[in-house]
Amino acid sequence: MSKPKHRNRKPGQFVRLPLAAAICLACTTPAFAQEAAPAPTTEQKAATLDTVTVTAQKRTENLQEVPISIQVLGQEKLSELNITNFKDYAKFLPGVSYDTGEGGSSVPYFRGVASGENQNHSGPQPSVGVYVDEQPVTTIGGALDVHIYDIARIEALAGPQGTLYGASSQAGTLRIITNKPDPSGEASGYAVEANSVSHGGTGYAIDAFVNVPLSKNAAIRLVGWKEYDAGYIDNVFGTRTYPSWDADSGGHGTINNAALAKKDFNDVETTGVRAALKIDLNDNWSIMPTLMTQQKNEDGNFAESPDVGKLQTRKFIPEYFDDHWTQAALTVQGKIGNFDLTYAYAHLDRDVDSASDYSDYSFWYDSLYGSGAYFCTNLDLDSFTCAPGTVVDSSQYIIGKDGYTKDSHELRISSPQDRRVRFIAGLFWQNQKHNILQDYKIVGDFSGFEVTGWPDTIWLTQQVRKDHDEAAFGEISFDATDKLTATAGIRFFRYKNSLKGFYGYNDNWSSKYGEARCFSDEKFRGAPCVNLDRTVEKNDHIGRFNLTYKFSDKAMVYATWSEGYRPGGVNRSNDPSNPIALTYLPDTLTNYELGWKTSWADNRLIFNGAVFREDWEDMQFSFIPPGNAGLSVIRNAGSARINGFETDLLWAATYNLRISSGFAWYDAKLTSNYCGTNDDNGNPTTVCDDPQAPKGSQLPVTAKVKGNLTARYTFDVGESEFYLQGAAVYEGERKSALIKSDQEIFGNLPSYSVLDLSAGIRRGNWSLDFYIKNATDEHAEFARYTQCAVCSTTGTLPEFPNGQIYSIANQPRTIGLRFSQEF
Repeated sequence: MSKPKHRNRKPGQFVRLPLAAAICLACTTPAFAQEAAPAPTTEQKAATLDTVTVTAQKRTENLQEVPISIQVLGQEKLSELNITNFKDYAKFLPGVSYDTGEGGSSVPYFRGVASGENQNHSGPQPSVGVYVDEQPVTTIGGALDVHIYDIARIEALAGPQGTLYGASSQAGTLRIITNKPDPSGEASGYAVEANSVSHGGTGYAIDAFVNVPLSKNAAIRLVGWKEYDAGYIDNVFGTRTYPSWDADSGGHGTINNAALAKKDFNDVETTGVRAALKIDLNDNWSIMPTLMTQQKNEDGNFAESPDVGKLQTRKFIPEYFDDHWTQAALTVQGKIGNFDLTYAYAHLDRDVDSASDYSDYSFWYDSLYGSGAYFCTNLDLDSFTCAPGTVVDSSQYIIGKDGYTKDSHELRISSPQDRRVRFIAGLFWQNQKHNILQDYKIVGDFSGFEVTGWPDTIWLTQQVRKDHDEAAFGEISFDATDKLTATAGIRFFRYKNSLKGFYGYNDNWSSKYGEARCFSDEKFRGAPCVNLDRTVEKNDHIGRFNLTYKFSDKAMVYATWSEGYRPGGVNRSNDPSNPIALTYLPDTLTNYELGWKTSWADNRLIFNGAVFREDWEDMQFSFIPPGNAGLSVIRNAGSARINGFETDLLWAATYNLRISSGFAWYDAKLTSNYCGTNDDNGNPTTVCDDPQAPKGSQLPVTAKVKGNLTARYTFDVGESEFYLQGAAVYEGERKSALIKSDQEIFGNLPSYSVLDLSAGIRRGNWSLDFYIKNATDEHAEFARYTQCAVCSTTGTLPEFPNGQIYSIANQPRTIGLRFSQEF
């Protein structure tokens, strides 16, 4: 955020590169959220904090004058905290929590607005919008994990931002603002890093950028990065015996994972580039095309198995998660008279290829129900029995291919900011498409009930999901006096969402799902037929009203009422006798907020905060109900209320010492029973004898308390500047699930405290930084899950007395050394 003015310090982010490749790369010093200050004289060495500018309201404004609860990590702060990815910066944003999958991808939440849904590909749209500059990059499969390098700032806007940012900003918005090309001069630099993970391997990173003026009116900025994150989860040797598989051995069939057993098997390699060209056509108009692409290859799995050991698991089939995305964007800015005009276009293309070991499902269902006895090379369909000696290995695995495309257009106009009455108005259009392939395959060759045309496939999901949004929005502000300002906003929107394709089994295996329910013989993207084709659409509007009162240039208070929404959607159920199960309704969030922004002691101390109440109605909840063949269902789960308080403090204690902190307290509870059923109009039923989640239940994922504290001390020795820094993060205990039966199985996620330490020297144009992340080697858990409902059954299998549950843990202690240089 803000910073004191340091001696002879060039603004810039010192980022990471491996030592072996450092010499040949150069990169420029970017601008950052804090304004650069000239080298101070002796008389100027007073402790102070600089101005932070943001564009949260789609205007360039002083953070202290924006009536929104917003936390900002500027470029220098990102560098000081050694932030390179989503998890790094999320822990320093008290208002942000997240859920993490076994592949390592994360879904963010704001202010406790989370139901613990399972993030299925056919599930609800996200409640938090993620933007890179002007372009939305939110997808159903989780937020893009944009590599944090050459980034001007990260803005975290808490509370509904729907009037300006739309459907996927129901609970809040994350904005990643990149550094832009600068035609005023050349700049370059480089940085290299090597690191080591306790209980794991060694890694490295390479980052570089260069800013090249092409003329006095044009410049290009090129950015590149390559990072290798060492693994720390061990795949431990083990065996698995299937009771029904006797094959030719005359006994139970046993497999082992000797070929896959490996230490530190969850390593990640990330490579990316970004290019931006800015052309000033004249004093009023500019265009800026950008292109960014990133490839992330993850091996193994990020989940540990408590029944095996800490930071250990036992997997029998290779796993990987390859995420490749490219975003092309065009921003045009100019003036029509005194009015500012902005047009932003973006195209996102994302492909995720994955493989997952799903053999837990096979093993448990075979052990408890003997399901493995039907997988064989010679199945008699009349008696549905296998010939002796023909039963095969029924271990399952999933091959996934998810293809996302996203096109968006936004056109907006804003009046001069210095007018007593000023406005922003715009139009928004967006198309999202998700090609979904989930191929559940059996290791052994089997016959009789493969999905038609798909050898060795027991279940197939082959679908196309389309989400379309249109909106007209506007906000108008009126300075009633020189101290009091009123702002009103509204967004009219229309959405149309559809899901079409095939899901399920061969009709020899099931009469409820799959080919037995086909209503069209269309060969849908290779699937045998179509058994799902459904669309929902709706028009509506949401609003926002704000009053801001400035006591002085150093203090203001504001009161806000605002609304956010998520569109409704389509369930995969194809039971015409239960029409209310076919779709789910929109959910809405209404926010009542009182906040303040203050500066004290000649701008040495900044203290901002907000108290709020949010009412969440018809909350969307994605889960797998019992007896549903593992099929996710989205239902509206009643209502919830979140009461909260959040604050941040910045203090330039002396010229050499600065301290920053953030704190959030949330009380997020259901205000009605969740019964698991809906009435004839699709509304959630709230009166029942034994609710699945009773009124007053705490919402999952988000702790009641989360906070951080950072202290940085700098001092000069000769011509060199040294620093020492400590950064501590605390997050309280969290529920892991909404439904009480799931909560009884998974229990609470325990509280944790993480301490990061760093020290370094800066001299001339080079810097050497040493850091220790998670210095105390704290073991924190972020999520728990199981592969199937019966996998959580306790006391039924002796080798798993507590069921088979996985946990996603944080990265152990990591020590790194980074060298960087600017030119």
